[in-house]
Amino acid sequence: MAQGEAFDAGIVVVGAESHAIRDAYHSLLRLPWWGVGLFLVVLTSFANGAFALAYVVTGGIANAAPGSFRDAFFFSVQTMGTIGYGAMYPTSTAAHLVVAAESTVSIILVALATGIVFARFSQSTGRLVFMKKACIAPWDGVPTLMLRVGNDRASTVFEATIRLVAVRTEKTKEGVTFYRMYDLALVRDRSPALQRSWTVMHVIDEKSPLYGMTPERFVADEVELAVSVVGTDDTSLQPVYGRCRFTHDDIVWGARPSDILTELPDGRLQLDVRRFDDVSPTAPTSTFPWPRSRGD
Repeated sequence: MAQGEAFDAGIVVVGAESHAIRDAYHSLLRLPWWGVGLFLVVLTSFANGAFALAYVVTGGIANAAPGSFRDAFFFSVQTMGTIGYGAMYPTSTAAHLVVAAESTVSIILVALATGIVFARFSQSTGRLVFMKKACIAPWDGVPTLMLRVGNDRASTVFEATIRLVAVRTEKTKEGVTFYRMYDLALVRDRSPALQRSWTVMHVIDEKSPLYGMTPERFVADEVELAVSVVGTDDTSLQPVYGRCRFTHDDIVWGARPSDILTELPDGRLQLDVRRFDDVSPTAPTSTFPWPRSRGD
């Protein structure tokens, strides 16, 4: 299964301005949990190390060895964490000033860490997955684009809406090359409840932008498919998003997604998610019921 969070447009951006500080918050939200934890550990360690150097320079810490970075660092940890064992304490005006500055910084760091952790916990936990390959094969006698979307959580995504877009290279009459996007009409673009699997289908008839296309034309026109799904998780009641991209190499011609739903002898239905990415051959492209493409 392809995770819905992964979406590489395959575009190298040149000349864009960097906004490291402005985008730092969004970058933190994109990190995995271990990355967030590592960031907070490094940040607090750096802050304690900086204040430890200040204590070494100013001195004035009772029961701390003169010039000992180790004692100064642990005193900084106790101060920033408001632990205060009482074994070490400031005795000079300079040390008191550093303690006052560190107390202010510690309030900011605690608020920052709390905000990041809360934002991570409040994010939706929905996980939408897409099959690795999209398929084009006759369905009810008409060539049809098919792909499967699934919900990798035990919860249900209700009022799920899907959108499928085709992007291909075209030339204007003036000879300008550009990428044009086409919305592909779906047999069903909404589902009241997306649980484990949903087969998305686009009929390639005379009204379809893909009408008459062949595997060779897909490659020549650099056709790509972009699919996006949005819904609401029934557990967290938060929006759930997923998107995926298929290049011409990800299209299987003359095949359809394999059946993963079967009926057991006792009448119950069985959904085999192990076959989520499997495809079943149907017919060669030479037998597709359409004429030559309109550009030929």
